[in-house]
Amino acid sequence: MKIDLTDTNSSKVNKAILSARRAAGTPAVGMVLTLVIVTDEENAYDSVKAANEAAREHPSRTLVVIKRHARSPRARSVPRLDAEVRVGTDAGAGETVLLRLHGEVARRADSVVLPLLLPDAPVVVWWPVDAPEVPSEDPLGSLAQRRITDTYAVDDPIGALAVRAASYAPGDTDLAWTRLTPWRSLLAAALDQAGTSVTTAAVESEAENPSAELLARWFGDRLDVPVERVVTDGPVVTAVRMGTPDGEIRIDRPEGPVARLSIPGQPTRVMALKVRTTAELIAEELRRLDPDEAYAAALRYGR
Repeated sequence: MKIDLTDTNSSKVNKAILSARRAAGTPAVGMVLTLVIVTDEENAYDSVKAANEAAREHPSRTLVVIKRHARSPRARSVPRLDAEVRVGTDAGAGETVLLRLHGEVARRADSVVLPLLLPDAPVVVWWPVDAPEVPSEDPLGSLAQRRITDTYAVDDPIGALAVRAASYAPGDTDLAWTRLTPWRSLLAAALDQAGTSVTTAAVESEAENPSAELLARWFGDRLDVPVERVVTDGPVVTAVRMGTPDGEIRIDRPEGPVARLSIPGQPTRVMALKVRTTAELIAEELRRLDPDEAYAAALRYGR
């Protein structure tokens, strides 16, 4: 069910949510959090689609903040809030509210969002693009227990990691780090099986890949060994090598959803290691709302 509201306010949006919920026969119980997506019109569709898929695992109220600015510096947008309320099959397993903020209202997005948060439930803010330099000090970011950015969405990902390291606060995370979870799990398992020490490491990926950079920093922080960065054609991280006194441990994933794991003295094995969708990444981040100390350590390594 969809309800469109033009030139409205937060109170009317709340009433529309209740009305849509009653009409769809959807109870409020079961909602576990509020997910606030701050994006532009261009990226709104893909962001909402990913959030709806993630809501199958984490039923939530999703508030999509779309700031609409004047097309030219001289033009002035009339302050206005337009909203679209989606409940039931149009919003997956939760509720979705698209909030289009025009003019001066766009600068006070927090005052629009605050009355729409689920009471006594965690808040997560996700910036698919154009994240603030200090997410924890952003008016919307300050409302959240978890703040999600994505350094893949910027022109200078490695430079963006330096900004994230300088502004890090507990609760910050980045999807470039989330993409590494299967790699880190597989590497930890390989080291347990090999039962040996690591003397060197290398990470192979396309140039300027933030996930590869974070993986190299994670190695440096956890293993205290020199880490080589090798540029390949990609896509994303294509291989990881760890030198040991017994030989080289290697994980190769040049393309496709599988990787080959080689451990000295053991047969080469084929392992599942696919490139995950944005919905899967968001679903993983919503499983834990506590500070990610491993991410913080990797992010700050070498500073």
